[in-house]
Amino acid sequence: MRFTKMHGIGNDYVYINTFEETVTDPSALAVAMSRPHFGIGADGLVLIGPASEADFSMRMFNADGSEGEMCGNAVRCIAKYVYERGLTRQSRVRLATASGIKTLELQIDAGRVRQVTVDLGEPQLAPAAIPVNLPGARVLNHPINVRGQTLHMSCVGMGNPHAVIFVDDPAQFDVHGIGRQIEHDALFPKRTNVEFVHVLAPDQIEMRVWERGSGETLACGTGAAAALVAAVLNGLTERSARVKLCGGELQVTWNPDDNHIYQSGPAAFVFDGTWLDN
Repeated sequence: MRFTKMHGIGNDYVYINTFEETVTDPSALAVAMSRPHFGIGADGLVLIGPASEADFSMRMFNADGSEGEMCGNAVRCIAKYVYERGLTRQSRVRLATASGIKTLELQIDAGRVRQVTVDLGEPQLAPAAIPVNLPGARVLNHPINVRGQTLHMSCVGMGNPHAVIFVDDPAQFDVHGIGRQIEHDALFPKRTNVEFVHVLAPDQIEMRVWERGSGETLACGTGAAAALVAAVLNGLTERSARVKLCGGELQVTWNPDDNHIYQSGPAAFVFDGTWLDN
């Protein structure tokens, strides 16, 4: 089976073109391919396929085999893949995901996709829509006790659940221990991604992310969007900011006109290969 490894600022997935290949058990394949040393090593598996209501479809599976609804970095990689591999000549692509259709605007230079801007849609703030089992219209600065300390989280849905926690120094924070515990907290019926965020300036933030089903990753596109929304709602930043992640930077804007989140960043090929299914 032919595959392509790609990354969006370090958030790496194995991509399979299901126009040409057949995947019968994507959950098991995601686990096998994502394993370092014994597999390819990745944050998960992404299937690119046809769609009746859009130009293409995406299914994404985390490294533990669980299926996710959306990945902001993966959709940019798909935009680069379908254009540079000749599946489309359009600079505007509509992609069907488990969280709805996303519109991708491709910045093309000399036949290469240099950057992609993704319309991630409206952030979901109602607890039931995220989902998180807490009362009220929004979950902002809510106290949660984790590993003997009280933290404060703001919850945002970006087609997938996020818990954003503002900290003094993400580099020194116990992302693994605390991220794992919050991911599996009973407050989150579908588990959650966890962002540890520090505000550098009104238009710049930095963060580390614990991704549901994959552990800490170098970047998370929907997590960067959730971090900006939480920062705005807590009065910490403007509605547009550069988000610095471990693998690189994204530009994220929460547009007041349509309430949509727009995110711009690069995507890159790593290598092509053939998976030998033993």
